[in-house]
Amino acid sequence: MRDTERPDLNAACWHKSSYSNEEGAECVEVARNVPGAVPVRDSKDPQGPALVFGADAWSAFLAGLAAGDFRG
Repeated sequence: MRDTERPDLNAACWHKSSYSNEEGAECVEVARNVPGAVPVRDSKDPQGPALVFGADAWSAFLAGLAAGDFRG
């Protein structure tokens, strides 16, 4: 996916993170049905903007999380 290409998110099927909570914090949704891209948005603002990551970049991010690369 090129930086200038923006996928159509109208048919995106959003899934809320299991880490999201009902108190209004850490509310993240990811759409898994957009070819070559992984859109991420704030579930408290579903009409707001979404960040769109390339599938390879998202996979590397998840691998880093699993490896503990982002612990403070």
